Amino acid sequence: MMKKEGYPYFHPHRVRYSEIDLQGIVYNSRYLDYFDAAITEYMRHCGFNYVTDARNTGKDFHLVKASVEFLKPVPYDEEIEIGVRVGRIGRSSLCWELGLFQKESEEVSTTGEIIWVYTNIENHQSEPIPEERKKQLTEPPTQ
Repeated sequence: MMKKEGYPYFHPHRVRYSEIDLQGIVYNSRYLDYFDAAITEYMRHCGFNYVTDARNTGKDFHLVKASVEFLKPVPYDEEIEIGVRVGRIGRSSLCWELGLFQKESEEVSTTGEIIWVYTNIENHQSEPIPEERKKQLTEPPTQ
């Protein structure tokens, strides 16, 4: 299990009423929303604007796999931190590893894995991830 110090970036969030279920805990689909927001903020932190990049290059990342492992329930109004790191990075694929922590805890509550493939927007065929992009995303500035 990944510890908090294994993540180079954290995105803070407070659980809102609209994100919980009848049990008073975060509804399962919301974790993907949290992960998406954290990845977006991580890329911003790295100086990468994927919208501008896609417009300029005709290339974009496509989601091919998303998985979530629920380890501990997260209640309403809890302050959380979503840790983001690049796991595996291949010729055309990028694996994001995510860990959701309650603010004052070192114990991970939820883990996630998001796999993207870099593609040509017009034909949806995979393309090699540029080396400068790999470096930009795997060597982020300190938070």
